[in-house]
Amino acid sequence: MSLLLPQLDLASVTIGGREVTTADSFEVINPATGEPFAVAPNITAAQLDDAFAAANTAQLTWRKDEQGRRAALRAAADAIDAAAPTLAGILTAEQGKPLSDALSEIGTATYWLRYYAELEIPKEIVQDDDNGYAEVLRRPLGVVAAITPWNFPIVLAMWKIAPALLAGNTMVIKPSPFTPLTTLALGAVLRDVLPAGVLNVVSGVDPLGASMSAHPVPRKISFTGSTATGKRVAAAAADDLKRLTLELGGNDPAIVLPGTDVAAIAPSLFWGAFGNNGQICLAAKRVYAHESVHAELVEALAEIARGVRVDEGTVEGAQLGPINNLPQYNRVSELVADALSNGARAAAGGRRIDRPGYFFEPTILDRIDDGIRIVDEEQFGPALPVVSYSSVEDAVGRANASMYALTASVWGSDLDEAYAVAGSIDSGQVSINSHGGAVLPHLPFGGHKWSGIGVENGPWGLYGFTELQVIQSPPRG
Repeated sequence: MSLLLPQLDLASVTIGGREVTTADSFEVINPATGEPFAVAPNITAAQLDDAFAAANTAQLTWRKDEQGRRAALRAAADAIDAAAPTLAGILTAEQGKPLSDALSEIGTATYWLRYYAELEIPKEIVQDDDNGYAEVLRRPLGVVAAITPWNFPIVLAMWKIAPALLAGNTMVIKPSPFTPLTTLALGAVLRDVLPAGVLNVVSGVDPLGASMSAHPVPRKISFTGSTATGKRVAAAAADDLKRLTLELGGNDPAIVLPGTDVAAIAPSLFWGAFGNNGQICLAAKRVYAHESVHAELVEALAEIARGVRVDEGTVEGAQLGPINNLPQYNRVSELVADALSNGARAAAGGRRIDRPGYFFEPTILDRIDDGIRIVDEEQFGPALPVVSYSSVEDAVGRANASMYALTASVWGSDLDEAYAVAGSIDSGQVSINSHGGAVLPHLPFGGHKWSGIGVENGPWGLYGFTELQVIQSPPRG
């Protein structure tokens, strides 16, 4: 892997279409070993100013040519596809996910680019008669500051890049310091594809994110990450009245109704919780199973968990890799230990794996209830509590009794019943007989309550990178 890094200029950031080196750097840890394997650039305040200045200058031209922007997004998708094997290798090394999952993430990113390249922006004429003419236009905001997390660094970057650029904005984007390398590589790949200054990719440690949020140039901040950090981003943006999209945490419930065919749903429910090692904002994080199916479901999930191959992402056949970083590894360990000390049973897993790196057994917990931290909090890792309930109304009440409200799912053999229950859940998305099934480029994604502000994806996500302008005139004939 180290041989790939110089080829993609990962010792540099991308500012104004140029490779820019830094005097300072920070280590990047391979979560499969727990050891540093590369360094990433730590930019200065002056270089951040340069990045925003480049974006500001580029936006004056970029905003004028919609068809040129669409062509650029298509070309960017082609360039990323061509670099996919190398990008995926870097992603596995710094994030930990299996190589097949990393390749899938790169492919999903280009799918998003191509979706937005073809998305039509309708002309909104609200009056055209003998009394006058009025049209509502969507104008770009200007420069966008984007801050992305470590679980899906490329897909979640593209949720911001593709609509923002199509709308006529330019961008400065900062990846998590846990996973900076693939995004830096993305910037290197696109240096000769996008006009200079349209996409600037920087990296660094704290307080870089805070500096971006408070910087006077960007007119919007698009942030994906924890609720606690999102609150700080919102506070920093408030003084300048910057626009915001915040995609934050979730403690996403799955309700399994009485009469559900457990054997039929268990695999899908398991992977709805354990995909990407449970490190997904929308993953199922607590299951409410009716008492009539609870024991059967716990055993079905535990049987799957016991058969999952956990290994380094480069090992053929690995289904789950390590947890991405030491703080998250310790948090998952702490939450599982807390549950066990409060009477929970590990039907599968429950322990760290005795090897180098941040590996944890896929864990299914039962004999557990609300009030235990792993039920009440977002664990963001490979551990799933399964809570028994007696009435559907009670299960819905428990599901809604959280300050998080990102996604949810309802599982049952009667689709009409499941649909009715879905409508009573307070969350941004509810899937029936799947979890996260509504995460598609043409559907809005966003949370209620502490899970976020605004939405991403679809035309709604595009509109979040625009401001409305009304042009009114006498009749145009």
